[in-house]
Amino acid sequence: MAGRIAGKVALITGGASGLGRETARLFLAEGAKVAITDINAQAGEAAAQELGPNCAFFHHDVTSEDEWKAVVKAAVERFGGLHILVQSAGIGLSKNVMEIELEEWRKVHAIDLDGVFLGCKAAIPAIHKSGGGSIVNISSIAGIIAGHNMAAYNSAKAGVRLFSKSVALYCAKVKNGIRCNTVHPTFIDTPILDKYKERFGTELALEKLARQVPIGRVGKASEVAYPILFLASDESSFITGAELAIDGGISAM
Repeated sequence: MAGRIAGKVALITGGASGLGRETARLFLAEGAKVAITDINAQAGEAAAQELGPNCAFFHHDVTSEDEWKAVVKAAVERFGGLHILVQSAGIGLSKNVMEIELEEWRKVHAIDLDGVFLGCKAAIPAIHKSGGGSIVNISSIAGIIAGHNMAAYNSAKAGVRLFSKSVALYCAKVKNGIRCNTVHPTFIDTPILDKYKERFGTELALEKLARQVPIGRVGKASEVAYPILFLASDESSFITGAELAIDGGISAM
């Protein structure tokens, strides 16, 4: 049987590790050709080599408009089009409003929000030219529910949530065949949790985080990648401007 996104070309930022890498692995298994991008060239090259011949890596700073234009062009030239954009690149910061320095605030927003804006702006013409497709922006449960010590991250991820709705409405209005949705994960066992594991030890760190999740555990990367696959595929052809909480029930409380 053909894969769920057979014949599609996807570009995934933050593809060297974590959710981006797992999503790339799943997309390839489901028949897509995948361009992964990351600022970490060594890890990105290693990931592309491991993922196989239908995966290509491009070094990419998501805060650079020129680099966005270059990676979209490179992906189209390498694979013949672009149908799916998954924006996974991002950083976190655990500081409250009084602790954050202005440069830290700007850095979080530059990567987590400005990068998403630049990605949509660069990719929309290429996706339209390829016949339409899907944009999936990875926000966070922190884009829906605030924390006292996550001021910049809350702000940036909430911005991704509402910005993506604006993109969805624009694409619907101009009828370019592109949908745009967001996913909102909670704690997922990826390298983003490494600092907590180093501080408390792996077992205790995961236990402490799991106590905050009604379902009682931290999520797996594949449990985010599969919902992204659904939103990227034609199975979700009537879904745009939506948000999917992948949070083990946190947002239900």
